[in-house]
Amino acid sequence: MLWVKAFHIIFVVSWFAGLFYLPRIFVNLAMIPADSVAERDRLLLMGRKLYRFSMWISLLAVLFGAWLWLGYGITGNWLYAKLVLVLLLSGYHHYCVVLLRQFEQGRNTRSHVWYRVFNELPVFGLMAVVILVVVKPF
Repeated sequence: MLWVKAFHIIFVVSWFAGLFYLPRIFVNLAMIPADSVAERDRLLLMGRKLYRFSMWISLLAVLFGAWLWLGYGITGNWLYAKLVLVLLLSGYHHYCVVLLRQFEQGRNTRSHVWYRVFNELPVFGLMAVVILVVVKPF
């Protein structure tokens, strides 16, 4: 069980690295001048690669988490709250690809300030998940 837990933690940390950095790329994309094609293309390439990488990592995190849950019988109301947060974070991750496609198509309408706020949302999700897992408040 400890190996499964270790890999779950490794993949969760890696997934969150992507969740933290991909929206930061959006901040930079929203700030570049329209005539800076090379910079825009480089940031879009980074965004696409990071999204693909973090998508596979998120699937591994969920796979190892499900293994812990179903294979070892980990239960509790805290776990159901955590699962809701994981679903919300997965939705956030999928929304990132929608935003990335808008940038690719030149259809972004949001400011860099909006993306700065959007960039902070996974921090609160991570804090809540860690508190639920460690403290198990219910």
